[in-house]
Formats: sequence, C-alpha cells, structure tokens
Amino acid sequence: MPFGEQPAYLRVAGDLRRKIADGTLPPRTRLPSQARIRAEYGVSDTVALEARKVLMAEGLVEGRSGSGTYVRERPVPRGVIRTGYRPAGEIGPFRQEQADERVSGTWESRSEQEEASPAVAERLRIKEGERVMRTRYLFRVDGEPVMLSTSWEPLVLTGRTPVMLPEEGPLGGRGVVERMAAIDIVVDNVVEEVGARPGLAEEMLELGGVPGHTVLVVERTYRAGGRPVETADVVVSADRHHMVYHLPVR
Repeated sequence: MPFGEQPAYLRVAGDLRRKIADGTLPPRTRLPSQARIRAEYGVSDTVALEARKVLMAEGLVEGRSGSGTYVRERPVPRGVIRTGYRPAGEIGPFRQEQADERVSGTWESRSEQEEASPAVAERLRIKEGERVMRTRYLFRVDGEPVMLSTSWEPLVLTGRTPVMLPEEGPLGGRGVVERMAAIDIVVDNVVEEVGARPGLAEEMLELGGVPGHTVLVVERTYRAGGRPVETADVVVSADRHHMVYHLPVR
C-alpha cells in the first residue's frame, strides 16, 4: 500500500463520519446496512463490517438488538470547572469537584475501610496494605449522573477522629480542607493530573455511557506540608465533558 493511502475500511468510515458530522445522517437515524455499504462503496462485506466497527468504537453509532445500528445523540460537552486549592469553609463534595457556581447538583456516597493497593499506597506515601478509608461518590446534575469520584484517606491520620467518615459526623460533607483542619492538619497544596482511558463497564453503567468509550480521569491529591492526606480519582465521560481550569496568578 503506497505511503499515505488509507485502508478501504477507514475511507468508508471517514465518509460515513462526515455524513454524521454534517447532518446527512442525523441522530437516531439508522446507519446504512452492511449490504448497502457494500453496494454503495463497492467494498467487501469484511470492509463494510470493519467500517461500522470503527464508528461504534468512536461512539458515533450504537447497536440496538434486533433493530440495527443508529447514529447516537451527540451531547453538547459540559465544562467541569476546576480551581485547585480553595480555602476551608467554602465547599462540600459537589463544589469540590465542580467549582462552577452556576451548576448545582446532588451526590450519593458510600464509605468503607480497605487495605491500600500498591497504587493508592504510592500516592499516599504509605505502606501497601495499610488501612485507608475509601469513599465512592456518584454526582448528578438535574437528576442525570455526570461524575464519579473515589477518594482514599489514610486512617493513620483520620482513624479514631470525628472526621474518619467523610460524609458523617459534625463535619460530614464539608470537604477535605475543612475536615483536615479540624484535626490540626493544614492543607496547603493540591495537585491534579488529567488523563484519559477507556471507561470500565461498571463506570459506564453508572454514568449512562458505553463500556470502552473514553473517560477523562482527574487524579487529585491534597497535601499538607508535602504529606498526602487524601487522593482521589474523578471520572467523567469524555464525549460529554471537558475540563476548564481557573488558576490564580501569583
């Protein structure tokens, strides 16, 4: 194959992609059948099938059992605004993850103790197997699931204190900074690393997406004097959200 020449299935997928983008194939429209693609583009059944697989992998179409393949709705991406460190007393769990004051939402949470995995232990700078409090959140806006968050806090710091359970007790739901301040730990730094990966089946089930489609992951760690006191993974669907950072100039 000459340099720069695309395989046939990619050329077919590219043409169908353009038709979806320009509205020739609008949302909820049935994608041309494999036989029609074969006839229209003069390709084999294998090429037609591979082209459809490309569009499905890109999240542009979805299969419906017994009905065919249809163009998916393309939501307008919602901005998830991040501001980094915020002073104590200003935020709860939802505002900690979505700093846009125009957006309000609700959350569900569940906390339980577990042993730190190698990855969590490295992020918290503790030994593998040490006890941590893991809290899982599901955030909603207008009743629709938009974000998952899983946080870990070392029980060597919070165990047997009033803030051991992030969502219970006198400071339940008040955010990491204020809760840590209550046990004389002053959070002075937060680091966020943003990456992307295929969404896990259980994540996409909760977020209402398709397993394998791309998610954005914010790996966040709060620190006090250089010591990690909480780390979390914040997960959103990449086709529905983009990250917006508002950072102070010093």
